[in-house]
Amino acid sequence: MKKEICTIGFAKKSLEKFVDLMKEAGVTRLIDTRLNNTSQLSGYAKKNDLSYVMKLVGIKYKHDVILAPTEDILSAYKKKLMSWDEYEKQYIGLLEKRKVENRIDDILEEETSCFLCSEDKPHHCHRRLLAEYLQNYKKEIKITHLV
Repeated sequence: MKKEICTIGFAKKSLEKFVDLMKEAGVTRLIDTRLNNTSQLSGYAKKNDLSYVMKLVGIKYKHDVILAPTEDILSAYKKKLMSWDEYEKQYIGLLEKRKVENRIDDILEEETSCFLCSEDKPHHCHRRLLAEYLQNYKKEIKITHLV
């Protein structure tokens, strides 16, 4: 069976749009790949609120910090001490070190999993890098960015 990974960021999306995008894509499990998911800046995407909303709409929710960048990598990029190219290298290196590819079957346990982070678009976001990293190990994975 073909597996699908969706990715979504909550920034610049209303809760209604956020949920509609996932429902339309057939998402069955939302995997929160953020390191920090309790900030007030997260609005409806704070861990407990998001977990509750997902339960209401029939989507499972899981927070998985193993898929998140480290505080060092994230901080250096946000403070512009690291370029996007360097961020990519550091994050991919982290995934390799953590052997995330060994968890593909767990990550893809459901037919359609969706990686969550805050960035509006996937271009400069670790959720895209993560999905592509896994696709390198399982070529049949289809990636859809929900924007």
